[in-house]
Amino acid sequence: MKLEEKLGTNKYYVDETCPHIHIDDTGFTMEEKRKLVNCCPAGLYTLQEDGSLAFDFAGCLECGTCRVVAGQTIVKEWKYPRNTKGVEFRQG
Repeated sequence: MKLEEKLGTNKYYVDETCPHIHIDDTGFTMEEKRKLVNCCPAGLYTLQEDGSLAFDFAGCLECGTCRVVAGQTIVKEWKYPRNTKGVEFRQG
């Protein structure tokens, strides 16, 4: 089974009112932004044509990779989703 298929079997309980990750990419280099694009196993960070960084927390695996790679730069806040929200893994 391919990675995309395994990710597709996960169940996501998205808390639309309270995102658990907040980013601010203003004033950072493309190198810093590319770190997040390349490291996220779910592919949730994307570079836009204007050089800005787009992020969709809805498919987050809550692995914390972005928090480690970015340190205290672009990822301004990272916390686990509120109770009963977040990812439910279905493939081990």
